Amino acid sequence: MSSLETLPALRDVIAEHGLAAKKGLGQHFLLDLNLTRKIAGFCEAEEDDTILEIGPGPGGLTRALLETGARVVAIERDRRIVPVLEALNDATGRLSYVEDDALQSDEAALVPEGAIIASNLPYNISTELLVKWLIAEPRFWRRMVLMFQKEVGDRILAEPGSKTYGRLSVIAQAASRPRLGFHLPARAFTPPPKVDSSVLVFENEGRPEHLRELERVTQAAFSQRRKMLRQSLKPVFGAKLTPVLDDLGIPETARAETVSVPNYARLAARLARA
Repeated sequence: MSSLETLPALRDVIAEHGLAAKKGLGQHFLLDLNLTRKIAGFCEAEEDDTILEIGPGPGGLTRALLETGARVVAIERDRRIVPVLEALNDATGRLSYVEDDALQSDEAALVPEGAIIASNLPYNISTELLVKWLIAEPRFWRRMVLMFQKEVGDRILAEPGSKTYGRLSVIAQAASRPRLGFHLPARAFTPPPKVDSSVLVFENEGRPEHLRELERVTQAAFSQRRKMLRQSLKPVFGAKLTPVLDDLGIPETARAETVSVPNYARLAARLARA
């Protein structure tokens, strides 16, 4: 029996340390080790890999990540979790942690280049963290395995022309290669949230050079998605808008939700040269 298998059950850990989930931290614990191992499997981690985990909570996913043989670096702002993390490190010698707010952390300083990010993300900051990592300089990760509310996952994977296609879809698909891992029902969590969840996998591929400009273009386009591009993008491009759209073969009468990800990337590149 491995040292991880000698650890107490997760429900016992929660009871021992008084780890009632805090709504303000967006905590919903995943205690089914079969599910956490399924998530860890999408990491495709090997023994010489480093995995960054955000908000490990009572350690369900953390245990599964450690079972891969990889080193795990955790960022946790809830001080109640510290004894749990120390016990996991005592059992494996492969876990380190930082008490910090992930939104403010310098993750590139914590893990080597080519790290994997894996997390049951707090719902209240999930999109902020995703965008932070997608536009990170330097790009320190090679793969991310992240859990979102199903609605957010649907938006990330949405195709042009759909009601869920938006700014997040464009940025995520321009800056990486996202795909669906699997869905989880609300009842899989303790306490159960009001919505189902989705695990998504992001590969570090296809990153455009002008992500900051892409943010500007998509912000303008989708903040007024009912308007045609000749109106919504005018504040960004000014008098150059019509020649730019003509040159790229994008109709001035198009609306934000009909423009493809590659065309948004081309618009961002033109803005960078303006």
